[in-house]
Amino acid sequence: MSDWTAYGRVDADGTVYCKTADGERVVGSWQAGTPEEGLAHFARRFADKVTEVDLIEARLKSGAADPAHSLSSVKKLRAELTEAHVVGDVDGLAARLDRLATLAEESATAAKAAKETARNEAQARKVALVEEAEKIAAESTGWKAAGDRLKEILDEWKTIRGIDKKTDGELWKRFAAARDGFTRRRGAHFATLDGQRKQAQTAKEELVKEAESLSGSEDWADTAARLKDLMAQWKAAPRASKEAEQRLWDRFRAAQDAFFSRRSEVFSARDAELKGNLERKQALLAEAEAVDVDADPKGAQNKLREIQGQWHDIGRVPRENMASLDRRMRAVEDKLRQAMDSAWRRTEPSANPLLAQMRDQVAEAEQRLERAKASGDAKRIREAEKALAGKQQFLKLAEQAG
Repeated sequence: MSDWTAYGRVDADGTVYCKTADGERVVGSWQAGTPEEGLAHFARRFADKVTEVDLIEARLKSGAADPAHSLSSVKKLRAELTEAHVVGDVDGLAARLDRLATLAEESATAAKAAKETARNEAQARKVALVEEAEKIAAESTGWKAAGDRLKEILDEWKTIRGIDKKTDGELWKRFAAARDGFTRRRGAHFATLDGQRKQAQTAKEELVKEAESLSGSEDWADTAARLKDLMAQWKAAPRASKEAEQRLWDRFRAAQDAFFSRRSEVFSARDAELKGNLERKQALLAEAEAVDVDADPKGAQNKLREIQGQWHDIGRVPRENMASLDRRMRAVEDKLRQAMDSAWRRTEPSANPLLAQMRDQVAEAEQRLERAKASGDAKRIREAEKALAGKQQFLKLAEQAG
């Protein structure tokens, strides 16, 4: 920034002067500090004026400013400059403002001409739109296409600006009259269809009510089949009025989505559970198959009994994996049974502690079943029954072998 203080001075009594082409003029008084501080203060005021001029010039040259408004601002600043309490190149800034005033006047004149041209073009566009609308209103029988075109005309109409209020009002009246005329003709045409639409609405309301009544069902197969049948009936039925059709369809689709979403969640959770059960049973099988039944039949029996308890607790697996898992587990059981048979043949039944231990386990399993029945928990009952059946089978085989 230029050193604007060079354009001023402060005399001994504190009077501040600004140097101009016409000589010095008094711009203020300074008593609050040194002369240098006083000059800096008034120079800052001048710098503020320069900044205002910079902004006006930048906006005017970029085309972002309203030329008329810029011209007014320039004239105001120019008038204030002659009496401004500032220190700086007042003459230079005045000349710059004069140049900006000329530029603003030229821009304002050009803007006015452009505005007039735009007004004429806008008016011509609206006249063409009105004439097209009037032709549609008088002749068209393609109701949907014509209605869509009138909407497009209205949308385009809203984008057109710059016409004087009176002319715009007169054109709008013509357009509105044309649109109303078309609407009346179309309304008369569709009046004969109202009866069919009401019948269709009644029929589809019944379909919606049934679909909504089924949305909370857990009878997955039969309900899915019935909902698909209702969908076929919906497609075969005539259409209701546009508003009713959409409203009923939203309800019908929501009812279907509610059922199928719940079914999907249940099936997904079931699949995830079955997959997890499969992985756990496969791990147990691997553990069971690794047991050395020949080296320690009794220890192997205890280990297998523990594995079988966990096996029954795990629950179901995917249908396609059930047979192979059961086959592998039976192979382990058969191998253990053969080893136990060999061991028991060499031992008197009364001296076989395994039989006593197995009878105790059967008794304990019977007690667990009684407790499960008392709880009323169907899942616990099923699991306890399975566990008891397995222990009884082993005890029976052991006693027969003995």
